[in-house]
Amino acid sequence: MNAAQLPPVAPEVTATLVEGLSPRLRKRLDAAVTKLAARPTHRDGDTTTIEVDDETELRLHAPGGVVAKVEDITCGCLLAPACVHRAAVACAAPAADLAPEPAEQAIPEAPGPASATAPAAVGPDAARALGLNVAPTSGPDAAANAGPGRAPSTAPDAATPHETASPDQRAAADALWSAGAAVLEAGVDGAGAVTQSALLRAAHTARLRHLPRAAGAALSVVTLLRAARAGNPSYRTAELVTALAELLGTAHRVGTASGAELAAVRGRVRRPYSPDGSLRLYGLFTEPVVTDSGHGGVRTWVAGADGRLFTVGDVAPGGAGRALGVADRAVRLGDSALTHRELGRAGLAVSGATVSPDGRLGAGKAVKAVTARGAAWTEPPLAALWGTPPAEQAARALRSTSRYADPDGTGSDLLFLDVELLGAIREPGGACLLAQCEGGVRVRLTVADDDPALAHRDNLALLAAAPGTRLRIIGRLIPATHPRLTLLACTHPTGEGTVDLGLDRLRRADLPDPSAPAHFAPPQPAGPGGPSPLYLLERRVEQTVPAGRAALGLLSDVTAETRRIRRGGLPTAAALLTALCASAAQRDRDLFGRLVPADTDGFAAYWLAAARYTAAVSESLCAAAWNGTEEDQVAVPPVPVHDAAG
Repeated sequence: MNAAQLPPVAPEVTATLVEGLSPRLRKRLDAAVTKLAARPTHRDGDTTTIEVDDETELRLHAPGGVVAKVEDITCGCLLAPACVHRAAVACAAPAADLAPEPAEQAIPEAPGPASATAPAAVGPDAARALGLNVAPTSGPDAAANAGPGRAPSTAPDAATPHETASPDQRAAADALWSAGAAVLEAGVDGAGAVTQSALLRAAHTARLRHLPRAAGAALSVVTLLRAARAGNPSYRTAELVTALAELLGTAHRVGTASGAELAAVRGRVRRPYSPDGSLRLYGLFTEPVVTDSGHGGVRTWVAGADGRLFTVGDVAPGGAGRALGVADRAVRLGDSALTHRELGRAGLAVSGATVSPDGRLGAGKAVKAVTARGAAWTEPPLAALWGTPPAEQAARALRSTSRYADPDGTGSDLLFLDVELLGAIREPGGACLLAQCEGGVRVRLTVADDDPALAHRDNLALLAAAPGTRLRIIGRLIPATHPRLTLLACTHPTGEGTVDLGLDRLRRADLPDPSAPAHFAPPQPAGPGGPSPLYLLERRVEQTVPAGRAALGLLSDVTAETRRIRRGGLPTAAALLTALCASAAQRDRDLFGRLVPADTDGFAAYWLAAARYTAAVSESLCAAAWNGTEEDQVAVPPVPVHDAAG
């Protein structure tokens, strides 16, 4: 049985089934989930059947594509309905996110790597990591996506200047905090089905209390925990660190926020599409999108006459092969007959446009679009995109990619640069292309995708053989201690037209010297002042997630690490590391010498402070690198340890 074969199960259904188990059956729950994973599964319409053994069948009834009631999961064993099988299959199935996307967007998009085990049930935060829309292909959500006329969201979108969270919202946030702290206490290995069900229950309660942002973060944590425990190759510890910090940080802020901050902390049930009237759009480029979950497609970027960026995407199951094929299919927008590849170099005139806050163009029935003339990158209005200094572009992109930014933020992570190629440089993970842009800033250009079916790597290798070539490029910011981009598109080396580096293939005949081999530039420093000792704190933050609080509690003296951090000019990081490890090791005893329960809330607060601090310093180091500064350290104001979590 593969989790993707099972229909999504509503969080409250899973939580109710687990809560109904006896203590003895709860201890057997994780083993039951593992056992069910090896059993055969078949689907007939809305019903999925799992053969528990030769005589017992387990059925999930999902009218509309989602198991929405406890009664929709039935088992034929003698202990039913109080058996462990019903709870086990609910824990094995994807967690359903019942908040639909708006009606205007009818184009399906793929889930991010975090949801590779549950493509139909990804939370909004996981999808936002890739900037993709996750639209269900069946069930009530899909029906709602089919056309206009859906009821508006009931979640509050705004707050009065002095409004604070209600007592019910504070209680829901406290439950989320406790559930997140329990995950940190246990680590991935100990956060089994019972711990996950507590998170699901807290997420459901938060959704009912109009806290969709925190609820979505909790669902993302559950999805990532399941991916980690299942050994999913797409799982990354850093993603779970971000999701946990988002969950804890949002839950913490509910009790203290007011006014506009409270509205941001609450979030939205779904990202709304707003009417934008008539738009004159100019194509920029098309990039292939391939995810670890086997989805593939393209995203085409266009710019408005005022310089705003918009996207039109088409991503569905199919991998790299589908991405290459979709590039030559017509764009699903109005009556346009342009393909995605053609739109990246042409233009559109759109009437009745609808746009999401992150720039995705809606494809509702009222939207009309016809082909229009495009513009070269050197012509207005596109030329203005390259007129902003690189440091300002990097600062804007950093705000867009910030791990803990409030949702629905505007801006993109793209940079538009005029560069001179310097050659390839060797790195521990391979090689990348070095270029120099305005102000003498040297930027490393890497491939956006290593898939051999795509053209990224071959094109980058060819460009490495053309040092001295001047190009106008578009890249996606990679936050690092040195300027770094994934290279997405560039002007043709001959000066005629543009190249979508993931789809179009350059030839040696396109280079100034077709016979020249790859040129390697001299080794480059890691960043301003050398590598930052911040990684010493970052690795302890990450170490907590897979192994739990006990892993840090077993550490010996960290004086040497804190001394090195202080020498690097980061005294707050040193204080956080000391406090984090001390909190992990602290276990008090009562008057009879028995261990008292650990202070999970205190440890979670220190961990959250460290996670948020390292993210803020990393972004500061990245911004300093793009400014071309050569200082030995980046000034980061000290933050009291007890305040850093906020």
